[in-house]
Amino acid sequence: MTYICNPLNIEYKYQFIQMEGLRVNREAADPTLILFKDRYFLFPSMTAGFLVSDNLTDWEYHPLNGMPIYDYAPDVSVIGEYMYFTASNSEKNGSFYRTKDPIHGSFEEIEGTFPFWDPNLFVDDDGRVYFYWGCSNLKPIYGVELNSETMRPMSEPVELIFSNTSVIGYERNGENHIPPKSAEQIEQTLQNYKRMIPDVADEKLEELRIMLGNDPYIEGAWMDKHNGKYYLQYSSPGTQYNVYSDGVYVSDNPLGPFTLAKNNPYSFKPGGFIPGAGHGSTLQDRHGNWWHTSTMRISVNHMFERRLGLWPAGFDQDGELFCNQRYGDWPMKLEQAKLNPWENPQWMLLSYRKPTKASSFITGNEPAKATDENVQTWWKAATNSSGEFVEVDLLHACDVHAVQINFADDHRQLELPEGAEMHKSGHMPRYIDQRKHVTRWILEGSLDGDTYFVIEDKSQADSDLPHDLVVREEGVKARYIRCTVVELPFRQQACISGLRVFGIGNGEPPAQASGVKVEVFNGLDLSVAWDQDNAVGHNVLWGFAPDKLYHSYMVLGKNEAAIGALIKGEPLYIRVDSFNERGITEGEVIPVIAQNGKIIFS
Repeated sequence: MTYICNPLNIEYKYQFIQMEGLRVNREAADPTLILFKDRYFLFPSMTAGFLVSDNLTDWEYHPLNGMPIYDYAPDVSVIGEYMYFTASNSEKNGSFYRTKDPIHGSFEEIEGTFPFWDPNLFVDDDGRVYFYWGCSNLKPIYGVELNSETMRPMSEPVELIFSNTSVIGYERNGENHIPPKSAEQIEQTLQNYKRMIPDVADEKLEELRIMLGNDPYIEGAWMDKHNGKYYLQYSSPGTQYNVYSDGVYVSDNPLGPFTLAKNNPYSFKPGGFIPGAGHGSTLQDRHGNWWHTSTMRISVNHMFERRLGLWPAGFDQDGELFCNQRYGDWPMKLEQAKLNPWENPQWMLLSYRKPTKASSFITGNEPAKATDENVQTWWKAATNSSGEFVEVDLLHACDVHAVQINFADDHRQLELPEGAEMHKSGHMPRYIDQRKHVTRWILEGSLDGDTYFVIEDKSQADSDLPHDLVVREEGVKARYIRCTVVELPFRQQACISGLRVFGIGNGEPPAQASGVKVEVFNGLDLSVAWDQDNAVGHNVLWGFAPDKLYHSYMVLGKNEAAIGALIKGEPLYIRVDSFNERGITEGEVIPVIAQNGKIIFS
């Protein structure tokens, strides 16, 4: 048995970004995941390479030498014996590259004939090739058929997906769909940009002014075919928001016309430890299971500080595409056989808001930040000395089965490595650091806080995994869990955003949520509240049918949720589930809006 816990446990490359000085952060985003010659290949943005796996759990990194690694949203597809690669560049014609052996071989270039951003190449059952692209808050998603030999368009592009925020709630811009910018904030952003690039043209500034408005970005196209239907997926409203999601339109034709699916957004993770589930790809594995991988956000050191997530997906009996993200950043087992995409997690969250202590800390970055289930906050040691530690007290001996250690980055500026060159491709100048770094630590457990035993020793590790997962299937008894940091990249001070412990605690599962109150506003916004209780947290589920509650919003530390992702006129059913350290208790399904759009519960 193998396990994952989002964000994916892979090496995320550091970047030096020119932003009023040099800022440094890690990034991987816009993932394309495919099966090629019976192995899984994962291509994320700004990784300077790709990752290969035999089981979707253990990933091996390979560089992309001589390829456009500074172009965003790499797309890969399989055509015959070849893997085809392309990536975003709106400033020149985008080329395609193909190879029979991406690990040991070279890529042959097929020169492009037009520029594009956020590309996706799709091969139909009959061998015909289609191409989709688009990334704008002004323009739609486009599609066109390509000649399979020359990769040239065979017609004019077709406009396929436009935003429609008056009907589609999840497309609305902002954190929790609350508009992010006033006119004054937009002007301030433009002035900052002008300071960074003094010779910027007035026309460019005007274009940026429009782009910085509150219209959503429609981007990240991906096509799948299932039972004769074409599922054109896209992301909105913006990668820096917790509501970054993937929606889907359906058609009988690869170039449309397309109709919005009833289950939307099919990939949506606004709550939990790390939110975001937009701009990704959907894969059927060698066992027939469907998976969806997308972009998750941190966005503290830089707007594009991002990670990757992977979740079970599928098509239901009515052809609706879904993705299970109810406990989407908890440990999940990956059986190498047919799985149940709606199976509940084996182990529960034990560390939320538990007492913590540390060897040292900086005010504002106290050790409690390591257990607050928020990837945007972290404990920070006062020194960069080896041996700094943070510890969580679970308050009683628990059966601990998994620990996820999430390292954060809190260095705003560093010097560019000697000999490094900044690159620019549609964004501000940057340099991807491809040097070898290591992240080393020791994880210990204790029953009494005096005598400790080693759970995992990575003090000599030759890897740089900022979201490492330690699994003990058989479980270990422990009350105290301590992580001691040995070595980090750039000799930085230890920062841990999540020392997350999973297993089985004491007591009984929580009581069912009671006193559920629901209000719907403008057909787009849903407010849900329930009585305060002793549960660790809740999952608010909703959907367009009582047996299709495919959407979820995990809530911790409060008894309400505001959800702005409704589709006007769609039926609506909700359920509030409760969870604690022992298990999950499902709530009652409540009909909110009937088939004719009338509110029948509030």
